[in-house]
Amino acid sequence: MSPTPLPPRHEPDAPRDLVGIGIGPFNLSLAALAHPLPELDSVFYEQRPGFDWHPGLLIDGATLQVPFLADLVTLADPASPWSFLNYLKDRDRLFPFYFAERFHMQRAEYDAYCRWVAGRLPGLHFGHQVDAVRWNLERALFEVDFTQLDGEGEAQALGRTYTRNIVLGVGTAPHIPEPLKPLVDAPGVPVIHAADYLAHREQFLTAEHITVIGAGQSGAEVFLDLLRNRPAGREKIHWLARTEAFAPMEYSKLGLEHFTPDYTRYFHALTEPVRDRLVAAQWQLHKGIDADTIAAIHDELYRRTLHGGWPDAVLTPAVTVRTAGRVATTKVELHLEHGQQGAHTRLTTDAVVLATGYRERPLGQILAGLDPYLCRDSAERPRIDDEFRLVLDPSVTGRVHVQNAELHTHGVGAPDLGLAAWRSATILNSLTGKDPYPLPRRTAFTTFGLEPHSQVPPARHTAQTLTPLGDGR
Repeated sequence: MSPTPLPPRHEPDAPRDLVGIGIGPFNLSLAALAHPLPELDSVFYEQRPGFDWHPGLLIDGATLQVPFLADLVTLADPASPWSFLNYLKDRDRLFPFYFAERFHMQRAEYDAYCRWVAGRLPGLHFGHQVDAVRWNLERALFEVDFTQLDGEGEAQALGRTYTRNIVLGVGTAPHIPEPLKPLVDAPGVPVIHAADYLAHREQFLTAEHITVIGAGQSGAEVFLDLLRNRPAGREKIHWLARTEAFAPMEYSKLGLEHFTPDYTRYFHALTEPVRDRLVAAQWQLHKGIDADTIAAIHDELYRRTLHGGWPDAVLTPAVTVRTAGRVATTKVELHLEHGQQGAHTRLTTDAVVLATGYRERPLGQILAGLDPYLCRDSAERPRIDDEFRLVLDPSVTGRVHVQNAELHTHGVGAPDLGLAAWRSATILNSLTGKDPYPLPRRTAFTTFGLEPHSQVPPARHTAQTLTPLGDGR
């Protein structure tokens, strides 16, 4: 049964309790968990016309790297009507999912689930571009200016909302390395980020030679899809990686405890230099390739050797693209450097897919009006407290929380879907001053550091104990 939306609670011209900026999975999680809280009047704005989650990477068969329990709500509220299991029930797919015995859902299925939630939750306003955020000292409220867009993305109307609190969930943007930026912007030879892969897939399948750059999960999935759909013996694909190897993601059970609230709290309490060093060193926790994808790539390469010969596919790690340029109007020339050999070479190709990851969207433009109030660290990054709140000047009595903009303060779990519900619940508990979502005091067997008790937050109240019933009661 579909969840029943609650009636609107907002009075015209009254300030909101919460404005969410951006509607990706993380703010969608927050909206779903905020939905049943009658004391919280919230609204969420998103400039896109509707929800979509990495549409260019919804490759057939590609799966999430987290279990289905890492949906929008379950790890904070298993009884929520916005859970993935309730979505399956609403779609009459609960038994098929049960018999499929899948712990990891497909990417396309996760996108469909999020669309189901976004289409039913009240208070989500797509086609609304937030332009500025300011602190109104006299009213002790935030001013949020937005532009309502029409179906073509053109400005239709201007608006302003007042709110006591804000949650930023503006997500990440595709990262293009400097040497390749001129190629992406120029017409002619297709050079695209993997985020746009499916939109250009047919063009890539017909290219004479293809180069995939990047050894994370996206690069592996794109390479595998191209390999499976190119003729045997005439694959003509190069796969280049800056990393020392096509490395598997750390997926041991104790390794995964780096994505627990326990580790997040431990990481946040470390000094800034130590945190920066750890983020750089822990890339394999979240930027490697899952073992099943690596196995599928090897299986496909091996299958193409069964009748003799080797596939025309070159997989080379430890390579950096130093410069790049166009050759006439039909090809791209990449100037490569091998980090271990110190060797240099050139590679001419007809198409390039940049699986070069994502970067946090800079908050400077949207928060320009709050810049005088922002407290920053030694690298000029916003300071963020243990409740995912920007540290602001005391004159600002409202709160600005962030989602997936705190890698430098909270560690590798910041972009992980498995911590979405817990972080949303933490924010909502903080905003309400209550515990609408009681959270676990311990989540890992690993003790991070020599002061284990510092990792466990104090309980706000003692859990109620149940009295066993006697035989005659």
